[in-house]
Amino acid sequence: MPHWRLYAAEFLGTALLVAVGGSFVILDFAAKSPVPHLLPSPALRRALTGCLFGSTGAAIALSPIGRESGAHINPVVTLAFVLRGSLHRGVAGGYIASQMLGGVVGALGLLLFGPLGRSVHWAATTVGPGGPVPALLGETGATALLILGIFVFVGSKRLRPYTPALFPVLYAVLVLVEAPLSGTSTNPARSLGPDVAGQFWRGWWVDVAGPLLGMDLALLALRLPTLRRFKEEVAKLYHFHWNPHGLLARPAIRKAVSGRAAARSSGTSRPYGSGLDM
Repeated sequence: MPHWRLYAAEFLGTALLVAVGGSFVILDFAAKSPVPHLLPSPALRRALTGCLFGSTGAAIALSPIGRESGAHINPVVTLAFVLRGSLHRGVAGGYIASQMLGGVVGALGLLLFGPLGRSVHWAATTVGPGGPVPALLGETGATALLILGIFVFVGSKRLRPYTPALFPVLYAVLVLVEAPLSGTSTNPARSLGPDVAGQFWRGWWVDVAGPLLGMDLALLALRLPTLRRFKEEVAKLYHFHWNPHGLLARPAIRKAVSGRAAARSSGTSRPYGSGLDM
């Protein structure tokens, strides 16, 4: 099956994440928006924004987009799956390029907010008053929690079906606590879009270095004896039993997928116990 379907899904999913999630940021924090008057507490608005942003990601994971590509919609999530061996390296570059382009296209839609969006730099994630070092540490910690949470959930048969439900709760907490430091990116594609749309590049490197460092820390933590038991089978956040491409799985499962396809083409049957449908 052609790889372009995977890339198209990641492009569309990331564009929707930035366009919809960024709209929540603008509506919740632009000075002339009605929301700050209805909910004056910045902390409550941060928690609400994080929950809505996480809910957007969860909806994408549950949608046909997530069924197709796994709804990584984040380059560090893709890299983590590659380094864990559950995503074929040959598609990683296409995933990341699609996510970055999707982030930019999604952010261009935010320009429709006009002065309202401009007042908050079109939902850009920015270094807080503490400076780049606290922002970098904040991004590192927040992304480490994201990656760790994803792989604990998808690596547990009991928790796996509830993986999308992790994101609204996790991002409500992360944005509440960490947003004053860096804006809580955890996703270079999510930050690139508003930076390009608004030409606002203050501290952009934090939104790349922090997530990469956080991913590395999380992958190291997953090697600890208490966490080694969490082993994902496919590089997806939901729809775990749908893997027609044979690329979003560990090598042993990929081999089984190929063997099953060969058996079908030859008219013979072959046992297949991975639980992944062709």
